[in-house]
Amino acid sequence: MITLLTGTKGSGKTKKLIALIDEALKSSDGNVICVEKTDDLRHSVNYRARLISADHYDVSGYEAFYGLLAGICASNHDITDIFVDATLRIGSRDYDELGEFLKKVNALAKNSEVKFTFTVSTESENIPASVLDFCELK
Repeated sequence: MITLLTGTKGSGKTKKLIALIDEALKSSDGNVICVEKTDDLRHSVNYRARLISADHYDVSGYEAFYGLLAGICASNHDITDIFVDATLRIGSRDYDELGEFLKKVNALAKNSEVKFTFTVSTESENIPASVLDFCELK
């Protein structure tokens, strides 16, 4: 299952994400990863979580974004959680593309047994209905 933290800009999604990262670090027997667009969270995320900037690797668009996530999972089998901030800024604001991306990530999550959490800067009613079959909204 994938967790989506939705809400408009300034609604506290990133703050919730950081709290969830801290919780995961306390309970995880493996590695916790945080992917973000830039490196804005470097002072907010606990140093034990691996912080990855999508901009550092020139990742933009959902195809490249999926490739980054799949590569992270393939390179380390000890990952338990991947948290992503600014999903729409890395991928795009096309909600149909977001839905297709999340379907692929859901398959990746099942194959790798990694829990994914994404922040999505939009109201929950903009999320494609098909995504709700495998995503939990918070």
